Amino acid sequence: MNSFEYDDYFLDYNYEEHNNGSNVTTEINDAAVFQHKPTCLKEGLCVSLLVVSVLIFLLGFCGNALVIWISGFKMKRTVNTTWYLSLAISDFVFCAFLPFNIVQTAMEEWIFGRFMCKFAPSVMFLNMFSSIFLLVIISVDRFVSVLFPVWAQNHRTNKMASITVFLAWLLAIGMSIPSAIFRDVGSHLGTTVCHNNYTLHPHSHKIVAVTRLLAGFIVPFLIIIICYSIIILRLRNTRMTKNAKPFRVMTALVAAFFICWLPYHVFILLELNNAEYDHHVLASGLKIGSSMAAANSFLNPVLYVFMGNDFKRKFKSSVLSKMENAMAEEGRTTSRYLSRSSSMDNRASTHI
Repeated sequence: MNSFEYDDYFLDYNYEEHNNGSNVTTEINDAAVFQHKPTCLKEGLCVSLLVVSVLIFLLGFCGNALVIWISGFKMKRTVNTTWYLSLAISDFVFCAFLPFNIVQTAMEEWIFGRFMCKFAPSVMFLNMFSSIFLLVIISVDRFVSVLFPVWAQNHRTNKMASITVFLAWLLAIGMSIPSAIFRDVGSHLGTTVCHNNYTLHPHSHKIVAVTRLLAGFIVPFLIIIICYSIIILRLRNTRMTKNAKPFRVMTALVAAFFICWLPYHVFILLELNNAEYDHHVLASGLKIGSSMAAANSFLNPVLYVFMGNDFKRKFKSSVLSKMENAMAEEGRTTSRYLSRSSSMDNRASTHI
């Protein structure tokens, strides 16, 4: 298994570190010596990951398109539908670029040129950062709604939600730029490859990996955990936590993101010290971790369906109704809490 046999479209694999600093492009003369013969279809793991990628593309593309249609055109625009519409757009864009990865994995060669080599992988990190930033925004929104219901009722508007989403996307784009900067096209053993070129700075690989881990995983999850811990403490003795099961869709989305992205970040950190670990283990782990990360893009529409209603009622309503109910239910839960808290504050003010 050579250095490019695993899915370099997704991964931050640093070829130069595995070749004592040699540049990939210096091997362009080997094209006449080595004749490239793809072996992916002969390997069980590679075939399995190809099948998974195709399923993720089909389910994610269609599912998120459906969510965009429902939340963007069929439902009344609210703060909550703005959150979920933005998440669906992020996942939809990511799934739209999956065919590049599927072709590259099957052919074990990059055929789409230098621009797409830089742009297509950046979409993965745009999806990662935009998704986690939006989940943080939703968590903070829930936090403010529970702890400061009167302020939220007066200032929690669609315009503010749209501005917040726009800023989150700008930040996600900024965090995705390093992928485009360090991505490059070269030649290796007679094949054209799209790889990460971290030779410009000796510590650039480690800086990029650690920054992505902190900004795209650890820090956002600390914020989410803090927000939800305070929310649970505040609502622990209220009737809402016993009957309404508030925020269950959001909780499922956060859990899915954590489970899907954790293996990817773990193996990316291990790959920084690749000399200490078995190459085949790292290669397989990075492949599987990337596929799990991609799977998060089709899980969200599924969660909207199966978290929206009780199990017995799922089979009595259409898929559209389930999705619409899932996205609207969180808004109703928050609105009920805001109304109840506002009424309690008004009653209390009459006794002062």
